[in-house]
Amino acid sequence: MSRSASTSRRSWDELAIQVVQTENLPGFSELGLPSKLVSALVRNGIAAPFPIQAATIPDILAGRDLLGRAATGSGKTLAFGLPMILRLEGTVPSPRRPRGLVLVPTRELAMQVTDALTPLAATCGLSVRLVAGGLPIQKQIQSLVKGVDIVVATPGRLEDLIERRACLLDAVEVTVLDEADHMADLGFLPVVRRLLDQTPSGQRLLFSATLDGDVSTLVERYLSNPSVHAVSSSSAAVDTMTHHLFRVPFDAKFDLVASISAREGRTLCFVRTKHGADRLARNLGRAGVAAGVLHGGRTQSQRTRALDAFKDGSVSVLVATDVAARGIHVDDVSLVLHVDPPADPKDYLHRSGRTARAGETGVVVALTTSTEERAVRKMLDQAGVRTNQRDAVAGDALVASVTGARRPSGIPVAEARRAAPAARASRSAAPHNQGARRHRGPATGASRPPQHAERRPRRARAGN
Repeated sequence: MSRSASTSRRSWDELAIQVVQTENLPGFSELGLPSKLVSALVRNGIAAPFPIQAATIPDILAGRDLLGRAATGSGKTLAFGLPMILRLEGTVPSPRRPRGLVLVPTRELAMQVTDALTPLAATCGLSVRLVAGGLPIQKQIQSLVKGVDIVVATPGRLEDLIERRACLLDAVEVTVLDEADHMADLGFLPVVRRLLDQTPSGQRLLFSATLDGDVSTLVERYLSNPSVHAVSSSSAAVDTMTHHLFRVPFDAKFDLVASISAREGRTLCFVRTKHGADRLARNLGRAGVAAGVLHGGRTQSQRTRALDAFKDGSVSVLVATDVAARGIHVDDVSLVLHVDPPADPKDYLHRSGRTARAGETGVVVALTTSTEERAVRKMLDQAGVRTNQRDAVAGDALVASVTGARRPSGIPVAEARRAAPAARASRSAAPHNQGARRHRGPATGASRPPQHAERRPRRARAGN
């Protein structure tokens, strides 16, 4: 759906959703991208645009302000990144004055956006720099002082660097607000407004999974007659995602979580608190399931290591608080497990959105005890989710058929890791021992000529 937007707050809150055509989409070349960018996309395994990209790129290339409503995982990063790169190509940035600005709510999302845009920008001779809290600030200052084309930033750290006079926003030509609703939820709107007030009235693009009253204030104040592209609704009506509600006795809950976590494939487990995440990961490790941890109390290096291990498959389970519910894209997460129910419907949708991304299939399972069930059902109704509900404990055949659950090994992860080097050493020694027996010849004691590269054992010297 594309149209000019009125500035009425009520109209934004009641914006009707129409799914953009998903078949017979134009190719990237037909959208106006040059061959060098199309080739770079192909090299990165991206051969055709997603619906949000096909819907928005032409308007952005035409210079219009834009409001995009799309679920996470729908391809928003390239939807704004590709036309921004083309808009900025061909000019040199001045020190401290970036020409493209992308504001995101979390450093994890900032890292993801930076990783996605950097190789594509380099194709056009542009630089992309990450500015986020929890990372060395001096390196960020040095990059800005040298001059960069595009800055991907979290609001707080960018404002800090501006106060240090390491960055000025008076040369920004394109400004993007990604996950704007999450920035509103985190209370970043005052900072975002102060930052936007420092940018010229160039092109502004706002992308959000939902368009509620807080986001509409940004639209009214900073977007000029934007085109509106709504690719998905704020409900969880995703054809490739199935939702299940398992009622489990409190005393049997961990055994059920452990059996589901022991399945094959990537599993993302959500809990309420940082301590709960640490505790669950430890207990899973004792049951034989290796699990990483991601929450706001971890250092940036710890969070990066946990995400990298989850992405490369060395750890197939990630236990997280809602810090991971938005903006983190890990391929092939086939199951999301709500170990603890989320606080509200919006959190449920964003947690669940970690699976069934970009047309892939996924399973979402929410666990509830008898004391939580009424509130959980109400929350699911508000989220517009229809669930398959059943009683469940570890070992149920139905649970296994839905989730792939299986009995964990019971061998603590720490013990298994200590045993692995010994097992490898034993395996590597086995061929050597077998070869030694071959050199001794048959059991009868008869000798044989040595084969190529063999050596006859030395005879013992007299007197030894």
